[in-house]
Amino acid sequence: MPFRWVYNKPENGETISRLQEELGIPEKIAYLLSLRGIDSFDKAKKFFRADLDLLHDPFLMKDMHKASTRLASAIRSGEKILVYGDYDVDGTTATSILYIFLKDFGVDVEYFIPHRFKDGYGISPDGIQFARRRGAKLIVSVDCGITAVEEARMAAEQGIDLVICDHHNVGSEIPSAVGVLDPKRPDCQYPFKGLSGAGVGFKLVQGTISKLGLNERIAYKFLDLVAISIASDIVPIIDENRILMREGLRMLNTNPRVGIKALLELVNIDIGSISTSSIVFSIGPRINAAGRMGDASKAVKLMISETESEAKARAHELESINIERRNKDSQTMEEAVDMVSRDFNLEKTSSMVLHDPDWHLGVIGIVASRLVDTYYRPAIMLSTVDGMIKGSARSIKGFNIYNALKQCEDLLEQYGGHEYAAGLTIKGENLDEFRNRINQIASGNLNSDDFEPELEVDCELDLSEINMRFWKLLSQFKPFGPGNMRPVFVSKGVQVEGVPTIVGSGHLKMKVSQNGSGKFDVIGFNMHEYLPMLRNTEPGALHIAYSLEENHWNGRRTLQIKLKDLHIEGD
Repeated sequence: MPFRWVYNKPENGETISRLQEELGIPEKIAYLLSLRGIDSFDKAKKFFRADLDLLHDPFLMKDMHKASTRLASAIRSGEKILVYGDYDVDGTTATSILYIFLKDFGVDVEYFIPHRFKDGYGISPDGIQFARRRGAKLIVSVDCGITAVEEARMAAEQGIDLVICDHHNVGSEIPSAVGVLDPKRPDCQYPFKGLSGAGVGFKLVQGTISKLGLNERIAYKFLDLVAISIASDIVPIIDENRILMREGLRMLNTNPRVGIKALLELVNIDIGSISTSSIVFSIGPRINAAGRMGDASKAVKLMISETESEAKARAHELESINIERRNKDSQTMEEAVDMVSRDFNLEKTSSMVLHDPDWHLGVIGIVASRLVDTYYRPAIMLSTVDGMIKGSARSIKGFNIYNALKQCEDLLEQYGGHEYAAGLTIKGENLDEFRNRINQIASGNLNSDDFEPELEVDCELDLSEINMRFWKLLSQFKPFGPGNMRPVFVSKGVQVEGVPTIVGSGHLKMKVSQNGSGKFDVIGFNMHEYLPMLRNTEPGALHIAYSLEENHWNGRRTLQIKLKDLHIEGD
């Protein structure tokens, strides 16, 4: 699918020349810094030399003194504690962090992960009763709880104290608990609002360690799990998250815990080569698969494994679950594409609402995202569970799917989410009306340009500007992710050198140069359809959008262009 290239512009372009002079860096590196809001020598120094000393004081977070004092007291007095998590990667990593932390102190601790289909999201009455039956005096929730107003009252009635660690948006009422940690609380002055759920749990660990009078470095043993949560939960990799991510990747690449090491070995990822992408595409999906298919506690068991034999067994279990998830995913996607081609005229339809009573709830969110990528229209995938239709919605830039659902709330039993992703429950008799109304809302808010996906471009770059010094400076922008995406460049009027070919399963491979520059290898994954055009392109007519990466082959390191899109002038 071709993209419309949109060039990012810095808020203050006047800083570029000053940064270039003060830092002694190429103009385009200064431009990239400026795009990221870095407009001074000091900000650049913190960006390039971010380390753990720059982490924010955990006690800047509202209720941290109360929460950490209560947890430290429970540790000292040997109380039974229940860690209450969530079934996604963020929730299971957060659960593992608190469980291991408390276990290391000899605390009588258990964890409870809701079953995606039986219990649903968040703290539930059944979870409170589980804590009561197990004799817990304190519940610490992680990655959930900020909306658990009634459940907090229920816990108090059972004589159970509650500490909430969450990072989701606050509702109209904050639950009554011993401590409610959430940087998004309107009354919380914590300087960074973008922590993951595991990140908030990590701050509680930091605070508790301080209350116990111990060395703050004890908390750093959990940075690998924090990094996995940050990458998988797609929170911004800026400010404190960038430090946590950077140090967590360092730990994963030098001394991963036994469970993660077993998973890496199973999927053939070399320790030392792990990046944000490795987590997003390899580690995270396998951890997430357990919750998607039902029982997320299997992911926790991997991460808290203490022996190599146990870790390998748990890793194989997760891999089997992930294979099952992928099979369901592929089958559902195939059925969904057939349904779209059969039932939708995309020239007249602005949205897609698809329902099959047999689709697996654990994969329809993934498939909805793939439908959006394929057709670039809002997509809602629905299944039937216990007589009710439930599903996941995904959207495109310019269409707030949560607001669209709000306009349909008279037809819905439940809904929730945000601009690009949401969940919903609806009765069968309201489905047709819902489908029609969503399409009317989408048609009224979107025009033909909105159905053409955008590719954000950082800047235009001459190939002659690319060398190993440029690459070394660019590499210091890592780790990449939301808020600090891998830079995308455009080079215009490039020349294809030699004959483009297809390698692997449909990947475009060629060499290019520009105005006498050196030749650069280019790889375009799944871009085989461009081959006929490239073989007949006039000199100077080819413009490419790409990112840069380092290629290791036979002991040699070379820079490679990873193609994002291409435009051919005159076509």
